[in-house]
Amino acid sequence: MDLIIFLTEQWLLVSLLCLLVYVYFWREGAKAGANLSIHQMTTLINKGDAVLIDIRDAAEFKAGHIVDAINIPHAKLEKQLAELEKFQGKTLVLVDKLGQHTGHAGRMLRAKGYDVSRLGGGMAEWQGQNLPLVKK
Repeated sequence: MDLIIFLTEQWLLVSLLCLLVYVYFWREGAKAGANLSIHQMTTLINKGDAVLIDIRDAAEFKAGHIVDAINIPHAKLEKQLAELEKFQGKTLVLVDKLGQHTGHAGRMLRAKGYDVSRLGGGMAEWQGQNLPLVKK
């Protein structure tokens, strides 16, 4: 009951707090690279301007991944940065299951000088659109 009274009496402070939280998460997302739609991602890759990096673990990758995706698990990404040096001039499009790890990975790669974007919605969005998967 006290919380409701506080919220109604201090609506301006509560609104400001909500705005600050929103701006914080928006800026953190921007540091990790732009969110791309499936259409934007496939256009970049088909033009040869981007490389798809799947940061899910190996078992999830083998269960189904996007054609030509390179699997570098999130936990091993920092140790395997040398594998990405040959793609320095291209956009790295990061994908995982739902997009929860792409933010951290994107910030790390951008700090190393890579151009990074993220597939919005991750593999869940890809599968939700009934798009093809390679199973190895």
